[in-house]
Amino acid sequence: MLFRSGISDSAHLELWKQLDVPYFLRHDAQELAWQSRNLYNKVNSAQPVVRARWSPVGEGLQVLIYIRDQPQLFARICGFFGSIGCNIIDAKIHTTAHGYAIDTFQIMSGATSNGYGEMISTIQRELSIALAEQKPLPPPSRGGRISRQLRHFPIEPEVQIRADE
Repeated sequence: MLFRSGISDSAHLELWKQLDVPYFLRHDAQELAWQSRNLYNKVNSAQPVVRARWSPVGEGLQVLIYIRDQPQLFARICGFFGSIGCNIIDAKIHTTAHGYAIDTFQIMSGATSNGYGEMISTIQRELSIALAEQKPLPPPSRGGRISRQLRHFPIEPEVQIRADE
């Protein structure tokens, strides 16, 4: 039996063996098919895999990132999107059984959607390079003014992440 994309049933099994039940619960069938088409032959890839497409759930882009997990990976990806003027609308992060990060982001550009076609190729090329080079995080930007509300609200944010059962 073949997927509509032409991938044989056995080709995707190597990828799916690395994923657990919560991963499949977080993604719908369309996302799983798109990810399988892009990753089935890159399960142990030494190079980052970055794919982007028009978002199937609204305006913006959906970005898939697959790379061996590394320190500060999520922060570096978020910093990249910020540096090109994109807002992250949704993020799904997961680490496979064999130590790879498979992350998907829904992003929108601060500019008009006319530039999304060109942005797809830019993100795929530039984010792949940035992740492959594993450069340290740049220091936070101090440009711009701090809003009145933030000036009078000097509390450091704290985040706690716990696993679901």
